[in-house]
Amino acid sequence: MTWLLVIIGAAVGAPLRYLTDQQLRARYDTAIPWGTFLVNVVGSLLLGLLAGASLAGADGSRVQALLGTGLCGALTTYSTFSYETLRLAETRHRRFAAGYVASTLLAGLGAAFAGAALGRALWG
Repeated sequence: MTWLLVIIGAAVGAPLRYLTDQQLRARYDTAIPWGTFLVNVVGSLLLGLLAGASLAGADGSRVQALLGTGLCGALTTYSTFSYETLRLAETRHRRFAAGYVASTLLAGLGAAFAGAALGRALWG
């Protein structure tokens, strides 16, 4: 049954990632891939929240499968992040590429830590 929860979460996460990216590309004509940045930071926040709740004693193995593995697994994307960074660097946007990597890592880690603290506070 757990595998079904993962599939359901992924069935929501993947289209959400795609639609987010398409909406941001349509609104902002820029070399920076804001859609991928946003979904990776939001996914880090959500996964941090789930981890914090789990560390505080919340029993959420089904929620972890649905939202953590399924939704966040399909929503966030390391391969697209890597490809877009490579594309920025190859198209003479090396400073943007470096800034994109640094800001994604800092914002993602910050979101994960904030989510974990919030999860502990809410369920602790």
